Amino acid sequence: MSVSYRQPGVVLTDRHFTVPLDHADPAGETIELYAREVVAADKAHQELPWLLYLQGGPGFGANRFVGRQAWLGRALQEFRVLLLDQRGTGHSTPANRQTLPLRGGPAEQAGYLAHFRADAIVRDCELIRGQVTGGAPWTVLGQSFGGFCTVTYLSTAPEGLAAALVTGGLPSLDAHADDVYRAAYPRVERKVAAHYARYPQDVERARRIADHLLGHDVVLPNGYRLTVEAFQSLGILLGGSEGSHRLHYLLEHAFVRTPQGPQLSDAFQEEVQGLLSYAGHPLYALVHEAIYGQGGRPTAWAAERVRAEFPQFDAAKALAGDGPLLFTGECVYPWMFDTDPALRPLRETARLLAARTDWPRLYDPARLAANEVPAAAAIYHDDMYVDTAHSLETARAIKGLRTWVTDEFEHDGIRAGGPRVLDRLLALARDEV
Repeated sequence: MSVSYRQPGVVLTDRHFTVPLDHADPAGETIELYAREVVAADKAHQELPWLLYLQGGPGFGANRFVGRQAWLGRALQEFRVLLLDQRGTGHSTPANRQTLPLRGGPAEQAGYLAHFRADAIVRDCELIRGQVTGGAPWTVLGQSFGGFCTVTYLSTAPEGLAAALVTGGLPSLDAHADDVYRAAYPRVERKVAAHYARYPQDVERARRIADHLLGHDVVLPNGYRLTVEAFQSLGILLGGSEGSHRLHYLLEHAFVRTPQGPQLSDAFQEEVQGLLSYAGHPLYALVHEAIYGQGGRPTAWAAERVRAEFPQFDAAKALAGDGPLLFTGECVYPWMFDTDPALRPLRETARLLAARTDWPRLYDPARLAANEVPAAAAIYHDDMYVDTAHSLETARAIKGLRTWVTDEFEHDGIRAGGPRVLDRLLALARDEV
């Protein structure tokens, strides 16, 4: 049963849907999806077109806004908005260390999670669209991985779309995971260099923390083993609009004096465990590389293997010299399933997913080349998470897609730029600029 309630300026309705686990077997097992409908309070009884929001990730539920925050305020001027928790996230039959054992052992869990990529998400959307809009096409706004899903939508079910809007999420149509990370490490190195140029004092701070971790076994309060590689992975912050500043403030209070000598402070450890733990979004770690799986090849821990091609990211080598410690970016490594207590029970499941070879193709170049859906994409110059060159190549491959390439925002531009970013995308898709 749907339940409606109010926040300042909006009316919210909880929506629940039942969909097949495997859309190729519609009479088989089902899972539950959750979505939150949002409409401006003064338009609650009006007939409005729908906008579906697909969150970034994979593995994150939709934003929990309060009122008309961020881009939502602009959307509510003309749309009724559906904030979907994609399968396995939020309230949509969650997939985590607590629930996955219900499936059986690692092989059964990996088989189950093979149904949690963009192709299944799009088919979910098409199935619920009839219940939500009465069959009318809707506008889709996809952020990051949500943009990947939007390109899959254009490839497989364009008839369901009134318009397709992408922010920071145009994927390569044919790159293997190796290609994705081979392009990523140089971008990350540039972001780290820019951070140290802004905060030169952080060079020595990062080296000191890494040196401490190489010589001490540090276990955070939640049981996470803070290795030097885990510390380096905090570089994921550098892809966000405020990330460099957040990293700086984190590093500046790392140590306190104790009777046993300098130790990592409780405040530092508390903040770090919140940044590193996958307890709230384990699906991200489990299927992150699988979102690139195509062409009959395993992903096979691509980020870890490709990292070996960039020895400058080796912490011990950096500390042996006088160079800066390099942080890493948006990568999932096999050791995370040893260091993170939320992931440890899923180690073998992750290994099986990394070895999987039968991933179906996610994109249809021929259909994209014949696209008739109004489409627009914000591409962020030197985006740390999604390669700009790959995005531009894909933009050229989608007929009629209009781009806005900007260095005004980082990857989280839809959050930082909010109404202005959405306004620009809508204008581009409608050929108003």
